[in-house]
Amino acid sequence: MEQMASLSRRRLLRALAATGAAALCRPQLASSQQARVFSKPIPSTGEELPAVGLGSCITFNVGNDTVARDACAQVMGAFFDSGGRLIDSSPMYGSSQKVIGYGLTKLNEPPSLFSADKVWISSGARGPDQIEASRRFWGVPRFDLLQVHNLLSWEEHLRTLLAMKAVGRLRYVGITTSEGRRHGEVERVMRAQPLDFVQVTYNVLDRQVEDRILPLARDRGIGVIANRPFREGELLRKIERHPLPGWAAEIGCASWAQIILKFIVSHPAVTCAIPATTRVDHVGKPGRGHRAPAGQGHAYSHDRSCREALMSEWWTAHWRRGGVAARGAGAAAGARAGRHPATRFRRPMRFSCRDAGQGQALTAVSGELLP
Repeated sequence: MEQMASLSRRRLLRALAATGAAALCRPQLASSQQARVFSKPIPSTGEELPAVGLGSCITFNVGNDTVARDACAQVMGAFFDSGGRLIDSSPMYGSSQKVIGYGLTKLNEPPSLFSADKVWISSGARGPDQIEASRRFWGVPRFDLLQVHNLLSWEEHLRTLLAMKAVGRLRYVGITTSEGRRHGEVERVMRAQPLDFVQVTYNVLDRQVEDRILPLARDRGIGVIANRPFREGELLRKIERHPLPGWAAEIGCASWAQIILKFIVSHPAVTCAIPATTRVDHVGKPGRGHRAPAGQGHAYSHDRSCREALMSEWWTAHWRRGGVAARGAGAAAGARAGRHPATRFRRPMRFSCRDAGQGQALTAVSGELLP
């Protein structure tokens, strides 16, 4: 099984570098000769879904400001033009659902949309009304995916969602959590319920889901949506002050955002990551901002040892140089997994990743990764 996962990772990372990982960095495909959108299959059905979607928490909560709404619609337009499909929202996100609906109307209801929303209300009996209100805000005939947000009243809401799916009013069912909360309960629900998706926080620092939830998702055939890939921009604000390390080009990345997203979506259990942005240039230009997990160039085959070596560097940089802090359970999980430099990684390391086509050394020092 470990060998198969490694081979799968090698194929995936080559594809990411060759295609621009969803080609979401291109507003238009100039010809059929160009790389297609990089997609991954939804485990329960095999339906292909672009590996990078669009989140709406905070960024689309702009109220009735027409200028801000139009800016969000432009972001959505660039997202669809460059091959994106999944947009994720929630009743928790203020006006985001209405702003999405406004954008979809301006864009003439793009047929490629994969609509993902949530039910978030303590009363199970009131769940159907909230779902219907959300559907009207979006202006869609039905949702593709509905998720129980943060496991709130999940028993009642899951019964509603599964019943909707059984009669064709919904295509996929899931649950969500974020920032490392309630992972034990998430795991229990994953084991007991016929879920299509689970949404969790996963990025280069918040990695506790690697221990149990991601392997369980693979075993159970559950798709994974990764939220907070940039910690609401905090992670990028910290590291974008620094030049890209030399090895970025070697793995086909032209920005820190690409490196982070490539790390996330290259995990074999992850189906899609959902960064959020209000800037159209972050969607539509190669190698800039939030949209492109990988650029053109050569790929490295990142096996498990290479991923761990890279993250060892990251943790060394954090603990020795005061970089972005890993929060709560994530820090504890990192220490348990041996990634805490106070116990194992006391000096900057050099490491290499073997690739059949290149056989070069991928080198990083802690000063390149974090302040």
